[in-house]
Amino acid sequence: MPVRLSLPGLAAPCPRTSQDGTTERPFAMPVEFLGIAATGDGSETNVRTTPAFDRDYTLRLARAHEEYGWDRVLFAYGSGSPDPAPGAAYLAAKLDTLQILLAHRPNVSYPTFAAKTFATLDRISNGRLTVHFITGGNDHEQQREGDFLTKDQRYARTREYIEIVKKIWTSHEPFDHEGEYYRFNDFVADVFPVQKPRPDVSFGGSSPAAYAAGGAEADIYCLWGEPLAQTAEQIEKVREAALAAGRTDTPRIQVAFRPVIAPTEELAWEKAHRTVDAIKARKADGPARHRRPGNGRPGAWTPENAGSQRLIEIAEAGERYDRALWTPTAAATGGGGNSNALVGTPETVAQALLDYYDLGVEILSARGYDLLDDAIDFGRYVIPIVREEVAKRDAERVAAQAAEEAERERDRQQLIAVQA
Repeated sequence: MPVRLSLPGLAAPCPRTSQDGTTERPFAMPVEFLGIAATGDGSETNVRTTPAFDRDYTLRLARAHEEYGWDRVLFAYGSGSPDPAPGAAYLAAKLDTLQILLAHRPNVSYPTFAAKTFATLDRISNGRLTVHFITGGNDHEQQREGDFLTKDQRYARTREYIEIVKKIWTSHEPFDHEGEYYRFNDFVADVFPVQKPRPDVSFGGSSPAAYAAGGAEADIYCLWGEPLAQTAEQIEKVREAALAAGRTDTPRIQVAFRPVIAPTEELAWEKAHRTVDAIKARKADGPARHRRPGNGRPGAWTPENAGSQRLIEIAEAGERYDRALWTPTAAATGGGGNSNALVGTPETVAQALLDYYDLGVEILSARGYDLLDDAIDFGRYVIPIVREEVAKRDAERVAAQAAEEAERERDRQQLIAVQA
């Protein structure tokens, strides 16, 4: 059972609803929170009790995110999972303010078709869509849907795909395209996004090929949670890639974690160790179709993608980093995606997230192991602390900038007086 929080002295902010029925945010800061739009209640620790797509659970989870201060949710992609695009449309039609991050693999549809799908979803959601393009870091998973390109070829294809989609979103005249992976003539869409000039493009990866593609094309660059030093190194590589591509701006940075929170530090660490035990048990007992090659045979399987390799290397080097980062959750999953934890009280986890904000991270992605209850707890107890502290930091920064400008103006006036 999840540990429900009851912290003396910490008032849980209730979701506020305006007169028109939409959820109001208690703060409006330049930090955003991304949760998960799961269509069933299973996780690395919990056996799913719902169908793969359960309408009631999908809506209940998303509504909890909207009501408890999250900004957007991710509809993830898996080869055998429910199609995320109809799921996104379902939520967009049911909710008023929650934004949607839709994951999409270029190998599953032609870019002309995908661009129309995305534009239609942006219309349904009234401008709440961001698209996350997945190149694919595992050959076996890609081949399940007929994709036999090499990793480098996939990155080149993704970059061409994004360029085409962006052009379709913004071009009102027919155009031809002849590239390495796609060719078509005389195409123009009849449906365009609400957002102008277009929805944001999200991208992720930790290899040189990923930095190059995402640095050139992404509005948001996504990283898995790593220690502060390694995160700073990756951010710099993304910025270098953007500059090398000739951009005058750089992508916003998103970093993802698995928070494990409880009323006290002791309870949080007890919960963290129970979580790892549950991951290991679930992994051992899971259905064969969900097992990676080599499961059950130590050392028999090494992930192909650079991000997972980095997570394993970090876990092998140590369990605890910085203020609250804990790696055994990543080690237990074999570096399976977003898997490093932040462990502690809400205050500890909030301060750890603020450390990443201070590095330049603007979007904080978090997903617990009990998807619904953890989303509510995180929204009640962590998000308000982070937003309040970000507001203070930003106010201090503005005040400091104003003081510097005032001092420069005084110096200028003094120089004018001396010269006179």
